[in-house]
Amino acid sequence: MKAVLRAPQRVLQLTLAIVKPDAVAHPLVLEAVHETILSNGFLIIRSKDLMWTRQDSRRFYREHSGRFFYQRLVEFMASGPMRAYILAHEEAISFWRSLMGPTKVFRAQHTDPDSIRGAYGLTDTRNSVHGSDSVASARREIAAFFPDFCEEHWYQHEEPHLRGGPVSYDVKAVTHHVPRDGQADGEELKASEEDRTHAKRPARSQHPLPSSK
Repeated sequence: MKAVLRAPQRVLQLTLAIVKPDAVAHPLVLEAVHETILSNGFLIIRSKDLMWTRQDSRRFYREHSGRFFYQRLVEFMASGPMRAYILAHEEAISFWRSLMGPTKVFRAQHTDPDSIRGAYGLTDTRNSVHGSDSVASARREIAAFFPDFCEEHWYQHEEPHLRGGPVSYDVKAVTHHVPRDGQADGEELKASEEDRTHAKRPARSQHPLPSSK
């Protein structure tokens, strides 16, 4: 269990992040995406590994029904295991989308090669990750993946404590939480709020991986 010290700050925003089947199929890529989340100061509120049926996929992407890519997307998202996260950060939606990079992999590779999609994306469909594009989308998508999660309850009872800290990261549970006694397994609380606020995208050289292309 890792511990970090937090200070009062702006209200945390929530977003849904999905690691798609093409990335989950490569454990080192999945690990690199997970480390990107942690090293850029996101709090992991909930996480789960899951696999969709085609019906699940159609339901989630129903707004795209009739578009040329719809069936391909439905089939792909039901093709293998995924990982879903509820992430919290002051600017969770926009910051996560900036780390993902452009939707189109060719553009990501040329304009933002250090982004997740630029580094690991294969095609515009198999582009490694997904992130909510608005507050309304985040609310809808979180409800779809985590139906037992109550956003109102979280903002009332958990968010103020997570925002004020200290906060611990439970490696086994893959979530952050507020330690009961201000300590985590005897570890000294460290890493200031400045570290979290100004976290940068990790250099790829720190996580050397085989090319996924």
